[in-house]
Amino acid sequence: MSVQTEIENKLSESIKPDYLQVINESSNHNVPPGSESHFKVTIVSDEFDGKMLVARHRIINKVLADELSGKIHALALHTYTPAEWQAKNAHAPQSPPCLGGGKQG
Repeated sequence: MSVQTEIENKLSESIKPDYLQVINESSNHNVPPGSESHFKVTIVSDEFDGKMLVARHRIINKVLADELSGKIHALALHTYTPAEWQAKNAHAPQSPPCLGGGKQG
């Protein structure tokens, strides 16, 4: 099973989001072709209602603890309540371009 599928399955089962998008952004980074190490997660759930951003991220980090301890190098999280998602017109920000770890833009 791919790392992306593992992430999708774990988050779907534990949080039961209204919306979930997991994007493998590894190809945008200085990693070998076919890598699964850099991900962007956009997740919408009532579970985030009344929680600060850091608390939302802790929920995700706890669910993905095994993956974060080895398989995942970078995880961009965009966590929203349904009302916040609607206010954003169902759109998460794009990830910035990778500068290659030590490269200057």
